[in-house]
Amino acid sequence: MKDDRLERCEQIIQYSFSNRGLLEQALIHASAAPTRLASNERLEFLGDAVLGMVICEEVYGSDDRLGEGEMTKIKSAVVSRSSCAKVADRLGLTGLLSLGKGVTAAANLPSSLAAAVFEAVVGAMYLDGGLEPAREFLLRELADLLEQATVSQHHRNYKSVLQQYVQREWNTTPQYELLDEKGPEHAKCFEVAARVDGRQFPSAWGSYKKQAEQKAALAALEELGILEQPDPEPHHQTQPDEP
Repeated sequence: MKDDRLERCEQIIQYSFSNRGLLEQALIHASAAPTRLASNERLEFLGDAVLGMVICEEVYGSDDRLGEGEMTKIKSAVVSRSSCAKVADRLGLTGLLSLGKGVTAAANLPSSLAAAVFEAVVGAMYLDGGLEPAREFLLRELADLLEQATVSQHHRNYKSVLQQYVQREWNTTPQYELLDEKGPEHAKCFEVAARVDGRQFPSAWGSYKKQAEQKAALAALEELGILEQPDPEPHHQTQPDEP
C-alpha cells in the first residue's frame, strides 16, 4: 500500500524520485510520524522557500513594467496557504497524506495540512532532482493562479494599464485633468478626465483625486476597448458620488 501511494503521487506530480524516502517523508504529517523531525515539516519549510523563489522569478521576468508593490501582491496571492491548499486538493495530494488517528477523526481538516503537503512535496522534489523539476511542476500547476493574480493586479491599477498601453501604441503618456470639484471641504468629490495626445476621454468622479484618476483611466480603457466594465454600473458619471 505504501509503494502504491508513492507511485500515485509520482503520477500526479509527473516526476519519478531517485530517493523515494524523501517523497515518503513529504507525505507524513507530524501526527503520524514517530518524531516531528521524521515528519514533513522540514521539507515543508524548504518547499515554501523554493515556491517563493520560483514564483518571484517568474513574476519578475514576466513584465518589466511591474513595480515592487504589484509584484509582491501577485506573489502573495499565488503562494498563499489557501492557494497551495486548493492545488493540493485538486491534484489529490491531500488524500495521500498520512495522518494520526486524532487528526483523521476531525470533521474538517484545516487547509494548512493540504498546503503543507504541497510545499513538502516541492521540497522533496528539489532535494531529489534540483530546481528544474520543482520549477516545472510549480509553473505547470500554478499557471492559472499566476495568470489570474497578474490580471487582477493590473486591473486594479487602471492608470498603470492605460500608461503601458498609451506608451506602447502612441509613445506618449496620459495626462489627468481636474475638471470640477463639489461638496464641503471635509467631503469633496472630484471630476477628472484622462487626456491622451489632445484627446479627452469620458470624465469620472471620485471621493479623492487619486480615486477619480483611477476611474478616469478605466473610462479611457473602456472607450479604447482595452477593458470591459467589470460591473453593470458605469464608472464615469456626470454627477459626483454621494459623500
